[in-house]
Amino acid sequence: MNATQEHHNTSQAPADPWPAPVASGPLDATVTIPGSKSLSNRYLILAAMGSKPVTLVGLLRSRDTELMMGALEALGVRCVADGHDGTTVTVIPPENGVFSGNVTVFCGLAGTVMRFVPALALYADGPVRFDGDRQAYQRPMGPLLDGLEQLGARIDYEGERGYLPFTLTPPDSPQGGFVAIDSSGSSQFISGLLLAAPRLAAGLTLTHTGEHLPSLPHIRMTMADLTSAGAQVGMDGHTWTVAHGGLQLPGRVVVEPDLSNAAPFLGAALIAGGTVRVPNWPESTTQPGGLLPGYLERMGAKVAVDESDDVRTLSVSGNGVIHGLGDFDLSAAGEIAPSLAALLVFADSPTELTGIGHLRGHETNRLAALVTEIGRVGGRARELEDGLAFDPVPAEDLHGAVMETYADHRMATFAAMLGLRIAGIEVVNVATTRKTIPDFTGLWTAMLGR
Repeated sequence: MNATQEHHNTSQAPADPWPAPVASGPLDATVTIPGSKSLSNRYLILAAMGSKPVTLVGLLRSRDTELMMGALEALGVRCVADGHDGTTVTVIPPENGVFSGNVTVFCGLAGTVMRFVPALALYADGPVRFDGDRQAYQRPMGPLLDGLEQLGARIDYEGERGYLPFTLTPPDSPQGGFVAIDSSGSSQFISGLLLAAPRLAAGLTLTHTGEHLPSLPHIRMTMADLTSAGAQVGMDGHTWTVAHGGLQLPGRVVVEPDLSNAAPFLGAALIAGGTVRVPNWPESTTQPGGLLPGYLERMGAKVAVDESDDVRTLSVSGNGVIHGLGDFDLSAAGEIAPSLAALLVFADSPTELTGIGHLRGHETNRLAALVTEIGRVGGRARELEDGLAFDPVPAEDLHGAVMETYADHRMATFAAMLGLRIAGIEVVNVATTRKTIPDFTGLWTAMLGR
């Protein structure tokens, strides 16, 4: 039985729209966060690229990782779940290292599937078709596909060039060499090419030609994961080199908790007051969410780490007072912008978050969505060329509303955060949180003691 067949989410489907609960008092909660989506999907790719089975422990089981495993299984990889919750998965690559062609890979709305898996199709034994959710047809893929064409692939589009759906026909023998793309729209274009590069006969020298490069920490995460699998990876400015060579993760890999998914829960301590703790917080990490504690401190939180009982637990405490961030470059951790935006609705001073223009190309245009939904509850925010600006409003000006989520998991958690202090907020399609958190509403209400 494969992983996607074996795992089931037993939690009851939440109401739609879901009434976001108001905090009745200061919080005192410990929340165990599921595994990192970014690391889970990178490890799945690297395990599939190896020659021996790899067991991933603490793997996130959410829509995005189910889509990734489904994509790999379409290419001939086996993903076998073990354990009652399915979070231990053994990945078994094809025996000959050749992926299956003449198949369709369904990407859903998962950026990591859309932008990581096509490079694996370079090593397939026939054409591979890629399709996804209708909303995924709006997510740009052009720079990645341009890079794959430079590596000898042929791309046949069914619709607009640079977007799903399309069919990739691999070259007879992927050689590698020099590739230049403009990855200003997403760091995932760089990561997608790097992850597949070690099997190229001549390796890869990859240059980013644009002036701006979003989410460099995610690229560094990719480089660190490649190195852990034995690859030789270098970076000089906006040029990366990957040498030809074997690629094999250790036989057992433990996945860190998703630190960006911790942001709504830890941020709740500032909005509602009290303390929220997250166990298994890593001492060092390549995840951009690792920057979150410092950001929350700057906003008025008290942050502490406890290392008793061999578990490293981060705690965040607040008293309901939230400070603005002033002029703040968030380019290193743009994925937590929606959680910070929820906090900034209640802040006592203005903020301009910059370096996050690329969020216009995520599951939805997150900048426009945040401005719209903040205005819907009486808050004040506006788009900047490269970010968002927030201005304080009196508490009495904020009011309940039905909040749209745009099929975007982080817009749903953003709305839930607002609901901690604003009565009458209802969240449309809160189930979209299953993209990265299997039971967000269960964790959220448990945090509130409901």
